Amino acid sequence: MNDIIPSSEYGRLLLENRPLIDVRAPVEFIKGAFPHSVNLPLMQDDERAKVGTCYKQHGQDAAIALGHKLVTGNIKQARIEAWQAQLSQHPESYLYCFRGGLRSKLSQQWIKDAGLNVPFIQGGYKAMRSFLISTVDNAPKQTNMLILSGITGSGKTELIHQRDESIDLEGIANHKGSSFGKNIDPQPTQINFENNLAVSLLQHQQLQHRHLLLEDESYLIGRSALPHAFYQAMQQADIVLLDEPRDIRLPRLLNDYVTEKLADYVVKFGEQAGFATFSDYLSQSLTGIRKRLGGKLHSELQQLVDDALLQQLNQNDVSKHLEWISVLLEVYYDPMYRFQLEKKRDRVIFQGDRRAIHQWLDARKTA
Repeated sequence: MNDIIPSSEYGRLLLENRPLIDVRAPVEFIKGAFPHSVNLPLMQDDERAKVGTCYKQHGQDAAIALGHKLVTGNIKQARIEAWQAQLSQHPESYLYCFRGGLRSKLSQQWIKDAGLNVPFIQGGYKAMRSFLISTVDNAPKQTNMLILSGITGSGKTELIHQRDESIDLEGIANHKGSSFGKNIDPQPTQINFENNLAVSLLQHQQLQHRHLLLEDESYLIGRSALPHAFYQAMQQADIVLLDEPRDIRLPRLLNDYVTEKLADYVVKFGEQAGFATFSDYLSQSLTGIRKRLGGKLHSELQQLVDDALLQQLNQNDVSKHLEWISVLLEVYYDPMYRFQLEKKRDRVIFQGDRRAIHQWLDARKTA
């Protein structure tokens, strides 16, 4: 086994979902890391801060000496045992620090002294992060983007999940992309969003699909920002337009906004607290678009939401939620969609229902 994994292997190890040991401090890991990585630091945050200060004031040799002084005895043994435990479960792991320098070499040596071998990644986090940024920036040149658009509730995400030439941007962002799209679990950091997008692009490129099918998204998916060059390419790509009638859209939105969402809250918080938190989620989502709705309409919609929640609580009946969802479509989502569509109508190359779009995409796979 090579002791150092060269930069030419970055793509391979990411595509293999290789387990990674990140020996950076927790504060570094939280900001961003790589998929399938676990944080088992050589130094904790306070230790790293002291060594960094020493480096600035007294130089590298003094900083190294302080590091050995801080991480010694039982502390050092605990760090080694944590690495050993991870490697016993995942012996195929690699490790990395920030630049692939001293922390990687020292961790590797301590692990080797304990009887195990683990390669570290050349260039560390910084170099592999640059590789992933380049992967995203170069993706528009290497693949033919195709954008799936459609009015709210048409089921674009469902169709995306049914196509193996697609990437689910909302899934990577952990947000459904609308005012009511916030999930219970937090969104990833911006860096992790970009890293996971890059890995998805590597996987897509490996399969050599003719197209990259993406859902039509705003620049921001919740708080996750699409990389600029990638987003600009999406704004110029051809569009496939999904048509679905209102009587299909309404129950789908009822399921997304109410039934499934409440179930998630109940699982996490219990029945009573889950319902209360779910009710807050609906009100907060509505408040998020209050300026666009105007105060009067917002108040009317909030009253409809309150009435629907009361009926749901007392009668276990969600049907009244269709009232505010219907009004929201009529006065907000549908007009906004039609306005935005007119600005990109010339990019639409196919329009049809779900079945027609599947047939059209299947035919273009081999055309």
